Amino acid sequence: MSDAMEYISLHDPIQNYSFKEVVQQSIAPDGSLFVPKTIPQFDLAFLARQHSFHLQESAYAFLSSFVGDDLDETQLRDVIRHTFQFEFPINQLSESGIYVEELFHGPTHAFKDVGARFLAGCLKQWNQERELITVLVATSGDTGGAVANAFYDIEGIRVVVLYPKGKISAFQEQQIAALGKNIKAIAVNGNFDDCQQLVKQAFFDKSLSNNIYLTSANSINVGRWLPQMMFYAAAWHHMQKNNLEKTIVVPSGNYGNVSAGLLFHSLGFQFDHIIAAHNENDTIPRYLNSHQYQPHSTIATYANAMDVSDPSNFVRFDYLWKKENEKSFHFSAASVSNNDILAAIKNCWEKHHYLLDPHTATAFHILQNKDQDGTILATAHPYKFKDVIIKALGFYPEKWKLEEKEKKVFPIEMDVDIENLKAFLLQP
Repeated sequence: MSDAMEYISLHDPIQNYSFKEVVQQSIAPDGSLFVPKTIPQFDLAFLARQHSFHLQESAYAFLSSFVGDDLDETQLRDVIRHTFQFEFPINQLSESGIYVEELFHGPTHAFKDVGARFLAGCLKQWNQERELITVLVATSGDTGGAVANAFYDIEGIRVVVLYPKGKISAFQEQQIAALGKNIKAIAVNGNFDDCQQLVKQAFFDKSLSNNIYLTSANSINVGRWLPQMMFYAAAWHHMQKNNLEKTIVVPSGNYGNVSAGLLFHSLGFQFDHIIAAHNENDTIPRYLNSHQYQPHSTIATYANAMDVSDPSNFVRFDYLWKKENEKSFHFSAASVSNNDILAAIKNCWEKHHYLLDPHTATAFHILQNKDQDGTILATAHPYKFKDVIIKALGFYPEKWKLEEKEKKVFPIEMDVDIENLKAFLLQP
């Protein structure tokens, strides 16, 4: 195992924290996010010499540098085996120069399974003699299901998931609110940004922190964020092996995933161009043009998991971007309309007989619009959004269906009110 990695908060670079401390605290005491104090550099040959990509061995090599001594080798390998039980296959779309890396082969069919399972594994390793841990998470769709599945029935951990009522798909709600046991689902009468704000308020409320052990499973948590580097390790290996242009397009909402891509780039495995694909919530594309960070009210779109107007992780991305030297690093972002999403799904199906979920469709549209080659991160299985697929195609392709068991959902309904949330969290 490597020497201890130190972390700092974005607002206070003097105080050092361990990996265990930043995972357990989730948010720094000053309200900002944690980042690694130093960025380790890797020998490119480590990946380049692999004939085929070794996911678990690569994950151990990369993540051990960030975990340090807070998990011994046996513990970390156990967490990695639990996390990376499924591969990230990369498919070429017909004879085009567009490739799709499928990140939806985990238990809830979304890329967020990786971060959620890694975080759950870490907390389980550390929770041998702990009091009850409450994991509080806000979701715009896929995070909630991934976290609920990862932590389901783990002794000593209670999960509270906040999601915007009526603004996630029925499939997503099933994954969150039909489990029961230690998973508590709250349907908030608001949007995702309201849910996210409630989580932030809870973390800075002394009456909560003095009475319960509270942590977050959102992508602001380093334990959720870091393992996503492996998506980019698999993509980089494929690009290197096949002598492809290293352009990668990332469907982006709260900016945890694309920030992991920039971190991986900073390790020395550089991409030519990273593109963030947005739906109509276009705060970052506008920021890149105007240099004014001006979130608008959140817009509900077909790519609902990306319905984020004020992405929490962008400050982390911006820090890494400036550290990398933004002039030498090619990053761009673009916004895609609902009509463009439908057109991209239809175009990709008719041209390549490949089905895109609405989030991945934003990335496909951008590459098509630019007439550019590249690798797209497919962040969710299209069946999770079958209503949108039917809207785009007029039907849902039989071979792309998932087995679905209808279960009764039983969320708690709540207004956007921190006092109501506090009262719920303080219940034994």
